[in-house]
Amino acid sequence: MEKIRIQDDLYTYVNQAKLDELVIPDDMPVMGSPMALMTGIEKLMIGEFNTMCKEGAYPGDHMARACTLYRLAKDVKRKAKHGIKPAVKHLSILKKLGTMRSFNLHAKELLLRSIAMPLDLAVEPNMTDTNHHCVMIQGPRVILPDASYYAEGKEQQRDQLLTLWSGFARQILTHAGHSAEEIDLLLGDTLAFDAAVAKYVKTREEWSEYVKMYNPMKTGRVAGMVKPLNLKKLLSDLFGYVPEEIIVTEPRFFKNFKEVFNADTFEMYKRWAYVLTLVGSCSLLSEELRELGGAFSRALSGIAAAPKAEKFAYQLASSEYSEPVGLYYGEKYFGEEAKKDITDIVRQIVATYQKRIAENDILEPETKEKAILKLNKMGLKMAYPDRVESLYDKLVFDERKSLFDIVTSLHRVRMEENFAKLGQDVDRTHWAMPGHLVNACYDPFVNDITFPAAILQPPFYSIHQSRSENLGGIGAVIGHEISHAFDSNGAKCDELGNLNNWWTKADERKFQKKVNAMIKQFDGIELPWGVCNGKFTVSENIADNGGMAVTLDIMSHSEGVSFEEYFTNWARVWCQKAKPEYQKLLLQVDVHGPAYLRANMPPRNFPEWYETFGVKKSDKMYLAPSKRIVIW
Repeated sequence: MEKIRIQDDLYTYVNQAKLDELVIPDDMPVMGSPMALMTGIEKLMIGEFNTMCKEGAYPGDHMARACTLYRLAKDVKRKAKHGIKPAVKHLSILKKLGTMRSFNLHAKELLLRSIAMPLDLAVEPNMTDTNHHCVMIQGPRVILPDASYYAEGKEQQRDQLLTLWSGFARQILTHAGHSAEEIDLLLGDTLAFDAAVAKYVKTREEWSEYVKMYNPMKTGRVAGMVKPLNLKKLLSDLFGYVPEEIIVTEPRFFKNFKEVFNADTFEMYKRWAYVLTLVGSCSLLSEELRELGGAFSRALSGIAAAPKAEKFAYQLASSEYSEPVGLYYGEKYFGEEAKKDITDIVRQIVATYQKRIAENDILEPETKEKAILKLNKMGLKMAYPDRVESLYDKLVFDERKSLFDIVTSLHRVRMEENFAKLGQDVDRTHWAMPGHLVNACYDPFVNDITFPAAILQPPFYSIHQSRSENLGGIGAVIGHEISHAFDSNGAKCDELGNLNNWWTKADERKFQKKVNAMIKQFDGIELPWGVCNGKFTVSENIADNGGMAVTLDIMSHSEGVSFEEYFTNWARVWCQKAKPEYQKLLLQVDVHGPAYLRANMPPRNFPEWYETFGVKKSDKMYLAPSKRIVIW
C-alpha cells in the first residue's frame, strides 16, 4: 500500500491509524472526534441519572423532573401498556373538523397539540429590530429530508424513498387498527398532499441564505393569501390581538398556498396531518413503535439499530430539560477555572480579529470601523450559564400519565411560552446551546457566540495540550464562530444583530468577489459519496477560513509554538468515520462541508502550510497563489 504523504492528504495522514480502529456503533451513523466526546458524556450522565434515581436525591427540582422523565421513558413495560392509544386519542380532534369553519375554530388547539398544520407559526426576534419580537410563518416540512429530493430529474430516488417510508408508515397505521383499505386511502392522500407542499417550500440550500427569510408583509395581505385558513382568527386566538405585520419566510409557498390548502384538499390535509403526526409520535409510544417510527431515518443514514431504551430515555430527558442538565454537567465536570481560561483565549482571538480587520486591504475605513464595533459588542457565552431560565419552572408534569401525554404537555408549555414573548423585549442572556452539548454556534441576530463546556475537551481543548494544539483545535473553532459574524450571511447584520447594510458599495462588491471565489474553491469537488455544493456550504467554508487565519496570526506572533502541532490537531478534530448513506445525506442537508474537505481545504490558502511541510507544486495539497483565498 502506497504511503500517504502529509503534503498530499493532511486528513488521512494524521487520522489513518485512528480511522482504522474506529468502530461505528450500531445505533449511530458516524463516529469520530466530536461524536466520541458526545458518547462519553452520554455514558457519564446516564450513570449520574441512574445514581440520582436510585438514591432519590436530586440537585434541585429541575433535575428531579429530568430524572423522573428519564425513569418513565426507559420503563418498557409501562410504555407497552399504553401502546399507541395516547397518540390516537390525541389525534381524535381531527375527526371534529368536518368543515373549514370547524378547522378555523380549532386551529389554535391543533397548533398547541403539535398536530401537522398547513403552515407553521412562531415568535422570534425581529431581524431588523432584534430587541423586539415578531410573528414569523413558514410552510410545513416534507416527508423526505429536503425539498430538493423532489426536484425534476430525481423522480427515481424520490419514489424509492417514499415507497420505503410508506412501508414503515403502513405498519404503524396497522398498529392503530386501520384496515388495508383505510391505510391505502390515508397513505395515498398523505403522499399527494406532501407532493403539493414540496412544489413550493424552500430547499436547505435556499434556507442557508437565512437573511432571505425576512419578508415583512401586512397581516391583511397574508390573511388573503392563506384563505380559507382564517389567519386573523388564529392570531387573535393566540395573542389576544392581530399583529399589524408578519414576517413571511417562504414567499413562494404562501403565494401558492391556496393551491395546496383549500376546500377541495381539506380531507386530504386531514389524512396527511393524521399520518405525519402519528408517525412522528412513535418515539414516545411502545418500544416496537419507537423502532418503527425511526426506521426510515435510520435507513437514510445507514444506522443498523435503534438506541437502547436507556440511551433513548437519557436523550429525551436531557433534551426536554437541556439547560438544567447542561448546568449540572458544566459545574461538576468543567468548573470555573477552566471557564476563565477558555474565556481568556476567546478574548485574545477577538482582539486579534480586530487587529486583522484594521489591517484588512479590502475594507474602507468606514466599513472597518463598523466591523470592529461589531466585534466589541459581540457577546461571549462560555461553558454554561449562571442560572436556569424561568421556563423550566413551568415544565412540570403528572407522572401518572403516559410518556406521550407528558412530553406533548411539555411541548405545549414551550409553545405557549414562545407565543407569550410577543410584545416582550428579547432576552439576550438566553443560551442557544446547553452545557452538555458537543457543539458551538454564532447567533447573527444577537451577535454572540456560545461554547458549551462539552466541546472544551481534547482534542479540541485541554490545559494539558500545547498552546499550538489548542489553537489548531478550539482556537480555530472559536475563530470559526466569530467569523460567522462576517460570512455571507452574518456580514449583513450589524453589532446588535439587526439586518442592516453597513458596508460601502465598493466594499460589498469586493467582499462578494471573495465569496464567489470561496464558492468556486469547493464547488464540484467529487467525493466517493457525491459532489460538494460550494454555494450551499459557503458560509461555513468562509468561517473555517477565518478561524484558521486568525489563529495562524496568533501563532506567528507567539514564541515556542509549533505549526506542525497546529495543523496536526486541526486535522485531528475533523477525524470521523461515517456510513456511506450518511455521508450522502449530509451533502444534501448539511450546510457544513464534509469533514475530509474541512480538514484539507483551508490550509491550502495559507503560507504557513507550505512553509511548515515544504509543500510544492507537485503535491496534491498545493494551491496556486492566485487561487488562495484569505477573507478575514
